[in-house]
Amino acid sequence: MTGSAADADGLRPYPTADGSFSLESARFGEAFHNSAGALNEARAKFSRPAELDRFRRSDRLRILDVCVGLGYNTAVILEDLPEQAPAMEWWGLELDRRPLQLALEQPTFRGLWSAEVLQRLEAIHTSDGWNDPPNIGHQLWGDARATLATIPEPQRFDLILQDAFSPQRCPELWTEDFLAGLSQRLAAGGRLLTYSRSAAVRASLQRAGLQLYSLLPAPGERIGWSSGTMATPADSGTPLEGPGWRPLSAMEWQHLQTRAAVPFRDPQGNATADAILERRRVEQEHCGYEPTNAWQRRWKNRYEESIQS
Repeated sequence: MTGSAADADGLRPYPTADGSFSLESARFGEAFHNSAGALNEARAKFSRPAELDRFRRSDRLRILDVCVGLGYNTAVILEDLPEQAPAMEWWGLELDRRPLQLALEQPTFRGLWSAEVLQRLEAIHTSDGWNDPPNIGHQLWGDARATLATIPEPQRFDLILQDAFSPQRCPELWTEDFLAGLSQRLAAGGRLLTYSRSAAVRASLQRAGLQLYSLLPAPGERIGWSSGTMATPADSGTPLEGPGWRPLSAMEWQHLQTRAAVPFRDPQGNATADAILERRRVEQEHCGYEPTNAWQRRWKNRYEESIQS
């Protein structure tokens, strides 16, 4: 992909520390992955906490990939499935075909995956999924707020991979309303996984009846107070600690009592990003919650000490 073509399309190659190919979006002003590496991030924040070995004796594994992008999250799940893998029913939501197309044009990206996984990625791009029973894939192109509603209501998911651009850049897919819709689609033992540690996102998931966990950092990722969120139905029986996650700390729970926890709202499911952000700004001014900077000051020294120890 040449530099001029990338600029014209608003998507530019983005080098990552693990050498895996990624892109930066001019439209959203963000990269698709953090600098530690697209492959590292997908494995640490989606495949590892999914605990795919849980499905070794299952009849079916049902996955919803929200914002398929370059395809890394689905690809690592497919590559990391146990040998006795269950039949898979996969659904993908994505607005833009170009990121996956550009990834599939890169030899370094293609070299990461087995022939079977590449076949699935190519089928998503060219055929809107696959249909080789018992394995079925459905790719839905368009605004995820609308396409989510077209998935048949009885459908529930064991894994929901939520990987939209950040809440401040793409608030449409982090609203209380959209997250409630995702939460309702979780199976009894399902897990919603996301890189976001936003208090607004976590508070919305909690109000949707989910239990919250904090994800651990990917290899090479800058260590912070959290690297993402796993959310499960409250009665799912998920352990407090596991491969890739831990309980929320006291600092994180207090974060949910600050102005940062005021949700993004879009009750009609068609508001613009600017309208959603402005509505939240006004609500924050009148919410009566603790200012987020006060929470930051209170925890700053203790957090720095914990990082150094």
